[in-house]
Amino acid sequence: MKLLIVIVNYRSSDLTIDCLRSLADQVSPGEVEVVITDNASGDGSVEKLQAAISLNYWSAWARVMPLDRNGGFSFGNNAAIRPALNSEAPPSYFLLLNPDTVVLHGALQALLEFMDDNTSVGIAGSRLEHTDGTPQISAFRFPSLASEFENGVRLGLVSRMLKNKLVAQPIPNHAVLTDWVAGASMIIRRAVFEKIGLMDEGYFMYFEEVDFCLRARQAGWPCWYVPSSRIIHLVGQSSGVTDLKKIRNRVPAYWFQSRQRYFRTHFPKHLALSADFLWFLGYSSHRIRLRLQRKQDQDPEHLLRDFLSHALQKFS
Repeated sequence: MKLLIVIVNYRSSDLTIDCLRSLADQVSPGEVEVVITDNASGDGSVEKLQAAISLNYWSAWARVMPLDRNGGFSFGNNAAIRPALNSEAPPSYFLLLNPDTVVLHGALQALLEFMDDNTSVGIAGSRLEHTDGTPQISAFRFPSLASEFENGVRLGLVSRMLKNKLVAQPIPNHAVLTDWVAGASMIIRRAVFEKIGLMDEGYFMYFEEVDFCLRARQAGWPCWYVPSSRIIHLVGQSSGVTDLKKIRNRVPAYWFQSRQRYFRTHFPKHLALSADFLWFLGYSSHRIRLRLQRKQDQDPEHLLRDFLSHALQKFS
């Protein structure tokens, strides 16, 4: 088997079935297998997925793996990756694929050809698109102290001054080396797992792909963005959380916990604390400007309070 595709499902069976449908004419049984791990959805997802696989004659290349709990994104992926790595003939590549994606024709082949042609590359990500074809930002820089301040302050002058430090990069139209790519469609060479191990299950959701790409980079496996692989991504449909700057719903605790885990893992304690302080400083000035300019607050509810609560827990 050349490629194992892992889709982590949690109460998103309709989306997952649409994703499988988009894969149907791009997979070759025996060369590509799709495993849908179900994170204990408890809503009939397993039965619905199994019925769809049977009804559509997908069983030659797709199967469902029910899990005993909802352990998050890394947990769900590792559940399928671990036994594949330990098998007698492990796949050459693993593709992490969100259930809220539609794989456009040729997307899988583009990733596989890129990885085959560039044997020093460990990870590659697809171009994610909205349904109208406009691209989403899918290639990123690693978070830094500067990017945390910019993310909080949200001031054009600061963003222009720190343009080379921003996490979100301009959208490239050709394959480029990047720090990390979105986990919605991320292909990983088997040798990367053999070198650095599985994904960190300490992340429930968010920052796990950032952590994994950084660990891979440190081990000598770079990450690339491959826009010839095009994937429609229905942003936030599977997680229920969309762009954190565009919604008023309260940000879930696991987002803050994942952010804190990333900085605690990869930064010395004093720099992790500095990252929190710089975001707090920038965001506080942003809130003051909103009040002075009498602009409407578009941020999630209680964002500052929740951020401080989790930051203080880290150092308590």
